Amino acid sequence: MKGPLFYSKILLFGEYGIIKNSKGLSIPYNFFKGALKTDDNTSKEAKESNRSLEQFCEYLSEIQSEDLVQFDIDSFRKDVQDGMYFESSIPQGYGIGSSGALVAAIYDKYASDKITVLENLTREKLLKLKTIFGNMESFFHGKSSGLDPLNSYLSLPILINSQDNIESTSLPTQNKEGKGAVFLLDSGITGETAPMVQIFMEQMKQEGFRSMLKDKFIKHTDACVEHFLNGDIKSLFGHVKQLSNVVFDNFKPMIPKEFHNLWKKGIETNDYYLKLCGSGGGGYILGFTEDIDKARKALQDHKLEVVYNF
Repeated sequence: MKGPLFYSKILLFGEYGIIKNSKGLSIPYNFFKGALKTDDNTSKEAKESNRSLEQFCEYLSEIQSEDLVQFDIDSFRKDVQDGMYFESSIPQGYGIGSSGALVAAIYDKYASDKITVLENLTREKLLKLKTIFGNMESFFHGKSSGLDPLNSYLSLPILINSQDNIESTSLPTQNKEGKGAVFLLDSGITGETAPMVQIFMEQMKQEGFRSMLKDKFIKHTDACVEHFLNGDIKSLFGHVKQLSNVVFDNFKPMIPKEFHNLWKKGIETNDYYLKLCGSGGGGYILGFTEDIDKARKALQDHKLEVVYNF
């Protein structure tokens, strides 16, 4: 038995800001994917996944409610006993939604009266799904916005206007011949979401940090989302540079130390600009460049994956 595929996601803009009502833009990334499977796989990964699903099943049995969502817990439990696991190529701790894809797969298979992609996805339905997914994914992170599973479940770009205003959207057509690109840079380090979010919440207690978030971080994030969706590349790169600068100055703990100089070099040379991909601390770093050849040359010691071409 093999279930449907669920893909990874990339939050292009909005990391941390969406906690405080900035705009955000999340896109599916079909390079990595996962599916529920039941077969005789006795690998260490399959066994670990199976154990994790067992705990997740118990967690869902406790949080389900008549108002929000109910699951066929008996079927879920039986499948886990039969050895079900989540086979995934999505690297964990890389900021591209490994737990989100798993949550989407479980909802798809076991939720009663589930909201499907084929329905007219009103704002109410999207918000309900986001709330359900947030509750489910909290098992993995302590606190979740629910956006990663939503993106994985729908496999559509999601525009976040504010916490209670989200919609599916379309992206400008890619220019495969274009030199401009969004890329992923592999830090080679696994990051953990919970400790990074904890640092952010501690910083939020300082008035200076809160002002910076509102006046600089959210301002540039919102502008990036609008310019990206409108295909205004010139304005986009101006704000991406500003955003990269603000993150470098104020989110240092979230940037792996080995990448501080590289980050700064991009801002100084304009060959590329780096930003956090998810909560940071490791995993992937997101890069933007107006000339991918220049960026590859400047980052020749690192592995780049192009995600989107301008």
